[in-house]
Amino acid sequence: MRTERFHLPICIAVEDPVPGLAFALQRGQAGAATLQAPLRSSPASLSFEFEVTVDGSLADGRPRLLGPFVQGPPDARFVYLAVGRRTGQVESPWDGRVKVPLGGLGWDLIEKRPPRGRLVARIAGRSPKGGPALASVPLLQPGWTAQ
Repeated sequence: MRTERFHLPICIAVEDPVPGLAFALQRGQAGAATLQAPLRSSPASLSFEFEVTVDGSLADGRPRLLGPFVQGPPDARFVYLAVGRRTGQVESPWDGRVKVPLGGLGWDLIEKRPPRGRLVARIAGRSPKGGPALASVPLLQPGWTAQ
């Protein structure tokens, strides 16, 4: 069981977002949450950067992830991206959240990142029907990468 505690930089890129649709990273639990705008935004992608705290290991050996952006039970952590009306974009026809899984963040990947590096994941910004991808979304291949 590992016991170290440190901050781990994370980047989530939303690829091919719906034009004009607002996305924001949720900080905190529903009811007391604040929203963080993307750090970078272009018609092709949006990037959210934040930190999670790694605080030792879970009973199964995986890293224990904590922090104001982390949601869910210890063995199924994720972050939320708010979409459309949930961001305050009142004219949007969409109102929802994207659930981005943190489950692929293992010790091997954390240790591969370069000094001052981060872990990066990409998700699709659109569903196959052309609207925003909402609810639980899979990571685009190759999943989490160390950069």
